[in-house]
Amino acid sequence: MTKLIRPTRRAVLAGSTAFAASLAMPSLSRAASRPVFTHGVQSGDVDTQSGMIWTRTDRPARVQVEISTTESFANARQLAPMNALPNHDLAVKRLVEGLPSDQDIFYRFTAADLSDINATSEPIIGRFRTAPTARRDVRFAWSGDTAGQGWGIDDEGMRTYATMAKHRPDFFLHSGDTIYADGPLEDEVQLDDGTMWKNTTIIDEKRKVAETLDEYRGQWKYNLMDDHVREMNAHVPTFMQWDDHEVVNNWSSSRSLMEDDRYSEKSIHVLAARASQAFHEMTPLRITPAEPGRVYRKINYGPMLDVFFLDLRSYRGPNSENMQTEMSQATDILGAEQMAWLKRELTNSAATWKVIACDMPIGLVVGGGAEAVANGDNGAAKGREQEIAGLLRFIKTAQVDNVVWFTADVHYTAAHYYNPDKAQFQDFDPFWEFVSGPLHAGTFGPNELDGTFGPELKYVKAPEEGQVNLPPSAGLQFFGLVDIDAKTQQMKVRLMDRADTELYSVTLDPKGAAI
Repeated sequence: MTKLIRPTRRAVLAGSTAFAASLAMPSLSRAASRPVFTHGVQSGDVDTQSGMIWTRTDRPARVQVEISTTESFANARQLAPMNALPNHDLAVKRLVEGLPSDQDIFYRFTAADLSDINATSEPIIGRFRTAPTARRDVRFAWSGDTAGQGWGIDDEGMRTYATMAKHRPDFFLHSGDTIYADGPLEDEVQLDDGTMWKNTTIIDEKRKVAETLDEYRGQWKYNLMDDHVREMNAHVPTFMQWDDHEVVNNWSSSRSLMEDDRYSEKSIHVLAARASQAFHEMTPLRITPAEPGRVYRKINYGPMLDVFFLDLRSYRGPNSENMQTEMSQATDILGAEQMAWLKRELTNSAATWKVIACDMPIGLVVGGGAEAVANGDNGAAKGREQEIAGLLRFIKTAQVDNVVWFTADVHYTAAHYYNPDKAQFQDFDPFWEFVSGPLHAGTFGPNELDGTFGPELKYVKAPEEGQVNLPPSAGLQFFGLVDIDAKTQQMKVRLMDRADTELYSVTLDPKGAAI
């Protein structure tokens, strides 16, 4: 791995420190003070020549941006300023283009109060490294599920983020359930052993389910109050995707809230629209002009790696028993347009490894079979399984080699090997699926495996039978690390826990790769 050059902690945390101090000021004093950055910086969707950067101010401001290849910002390039305005909750993000490949990029934000342009903030700094155009070692981390099931920021904070950051990954792949908009927090939770979990950091938006746009925004801002999250964000790009808890549990077009007294807004479509706006405002996700709200996309991270981000939420048919024998819009989970995109991009990929970042596992039964792909009957492909069967057949027929799936969602960690010799649907090449999470949420599982695609359980770590919703303090918080070796092009996948214990490891040999 290349040596990570870190901006000084003082520079990175300047905005957070100033914001904390400003909260204690009388209102008149604060109004006369300089702008501050409220929730750190983020980068994401980095490729060989570009990357997204993000920040947020405490007031309407003109945000200046400088880019440099040195920490000193010698010969920095100044970009056109951006306006942080209330219509986007004072958050700004932009795509920085024309960058050199395989290079540390430092970015610096400075804010000027729009009402007093001479009142300027302390600068705040972040960094990322662009993807290589030649082979070099690549490392990324992945996991999912942040601040769920009542477990918020305690005295230790979201420690799994700090553990991941120690490994200095080139990027972090967040597999979804990035927030829990439907999971209110309480100040204290009594644990089974009689001790008390204390959510020492809490805001009003986290005390109820999110319904308004501002409440959805508040879910994101809450996670960014954690020191470990902000520190990692300043140094490691995050590639975001979403699942259900960004809106409400198990949402599809058929989701009814009529019997849920927590919600005064009963339209799932209204909630999903507000959630989508907040998701795009508060993350360093690229904007797709053809479909500004789109989440699925491909990121090329050099000659050895393409990452394909799927969206199993936005285009699915209504949740049902998932047992239909004929394909229709009712059995969609990717939908026709996303599926056509994925097949086209997989075929065109020249990368050694094709990583499919999926927000739900393929072979695990979720929600009794109604919620994900697997329906639990262990037979021929039915329901949504038919769409995935068609994709797997296509990958085999088109001879798309070295496809590996990464996911989270089920709140434990596992390694699955899909073996056509043991499957009911057999027209596919064998492949691996790796599951890891939660990052900072309740631990559950394990789930039942469905035999349609022949998954073999190679490893699992989950709570003991009878234990559910274990808090982060129980230690069963998981992430994964992936290393691609420049010389051999082998992919090594490790399943890790919050204490940085290596639980399982497997090295995959690339098929058809030139050494």
